[in-house]
Amino acid sequence: MSERLTVSVAEAASMLGISKNLAYRLFASGEIKGAIKLGAKRIVVSRAAILRLINEAETIPNKGITS
Repeated sequence: MSERLTVSVAEAASMLGISKNLAYRLFASGEIKGAIKLGAKRIVVSRAAILRLINEAETIPNKGITS
């Protein structure tokens, strides 16, 4: 069986290393694309959109970020 095409917001948050609440806010604001609303309450996130976001972030230089 192949991987699911979508993940829950909690799973997306885990993939991104952020809290579930922050993930909901970012998806609601449109800052992160790929959220799909199913019915009145269910929200899923495109796995491809999450992976694309991660890949794009790897190509952006870290400006002003220190560890």
